[in-house]
Amino acid sequence: MNIGVDIGGTNMRAGIELGGSITRQSNILLENKESLSSTLSQLMDLIRPFTEYPVKGIGIGVPSVVDVDKGIVYNVMNIPSWEEVALRDIVEKEFNLPVFINNDVNCFTLGEHRFGLAKKYKSVVGMAIGTGLGSGIIINNELYSGNNCGAGEIGMLPYRDSILENYVCNRFFEDSLGCDAYEAHEAAIRGDSKVIRTWKEFGIHLGVVVKTILYTYDPEAIVLGGSIAKAERFFKPSMLESLKDFAYPESIKKLTLLLSENENIALLGAAALMEK
Repeated sequence: MNIGVDIGGTNMRAGIELGGSITRQSNILLENKESLSSTLSQLMDLIRPFTEYPVKGIGIGVPSVVDVDKGIVYNVMNIPSWEEVALRDIVEKEFNLPVFINNDVNCFTLGEHRFGLAKKYKSVVGMAIGTGLGSGIIINNELYSGNNCGAGEIGMLPYRDSILENYVCNRFFEDSLGCDAYEAHEAAIRGDSKVIRTWKEFGIHLGVVVKTILYTYDPEAIVLGGSIAKAERFFKPSMLESLKDFAYPESIKKLTLLLSENENIALLGAAALMEK
């Protein structure tokens, strides 16, 4: 029984992992993000009720680069006061429990591997597509974070006039249509032909990401998550079509593409940091 925490730029969630499920979950809206002391106090208040149960430790997923060995987080996305925070030491001191911290998309990927759709695969790449594009990597059943917790940042690779992320995240729809991906999804459902064409173009760009992952890691499975992945039916056909020019067609045949289904998978993956 472990506590899993998922920190976002707007909300923080926490819950207890028990038997592969999240129980006694809680969620808070993050306020006063300019203040380090205030945001840390909110985090402690979120976690504290769960420490009353016989938990072994706390795992925390954070949208940032993490010094995994020291438990320090840097430049946390959308929390300006978290430029460099020794989060592990702070939380361990507060609750006298072991604490493990990692990137949020790494936690998403670990959750899918330990408890979700990717349990039967030894090598997996998880992708969270939303405000940005993040990736997590499982190699030989182990989470691979890299030397600076920066492994899997496929979205930062140069692409066209910018980087891959800007073509495979919410910004793509803002630039192309002047609306966010949620609105674009709703318009596609209504049958808007221009928007549907934009989703097809999005699928082609996503196909470039998939090919990059295959050339780099050659995993057994790729798991798509994040808010934009819910629009799969509008981008998947063009994504698959774009994979036909991949240099190693047998790799495409063997690849399994999965769509994440469990809304608590990142919490489960954070809790699993205790066991990895």
